[in-house]
Amino acid sequence: MDYTIREAEKKDMPQVLELIKELAAYENATDQVEIEISDLEKEGFEEGNFKCFVADVKGKIEGMALVYFRFSTWKGRTVHLEDLIVRESMRGTGLGGALYQTVVKYGHDNGVRRVEWVVSEGNKNAIEFYENTGADIKKNWYTVHMDETGIKKNITK
Repeated sequence: MDYTIREAEKKDMPQVLELIKELAAYENATDQVEIEISDLEKEGFEEGNFKCFVADVKGKIEGMALVYFRFSTWKGRTVHLEDLIVRESMRGTGLGGALYQTVVKYGHDNGVRRVEWVVSEGNKNAIEFYENTGADIKKNWYTVHMDETGIKKNITK
């Protein structure tokens, strides 16, 4: 298969949002996607809050990996992989692995000591893939989210 892994451009954001919505549908969480194309364009290309890599197959975005820098008090600057998504019809073609390797290389090229991400415990194929690449799955750590309701509840006046 002929494909290119490249940095996303602003014009790619409509297709990136399609991928985000496809993942949400897979997770039975379509109602939770609140982001819009304008958010992706502003935050990624005007504010520089993330970098996105895409798998371009003959002009169509078939996969993406969105990353940003975080700071660890133990490791210093790290790269966080927010999402790596490949269209369902393109899974098993190597696009996911190519995007993954691009993210790891991006971290290396930027001198980070850690690349980090979250994987669902039900995604056995991904867990096996990550472990085979040397990733350490932290089974004794929990991911914690606080939504807008929780944020508002914790604001003191």
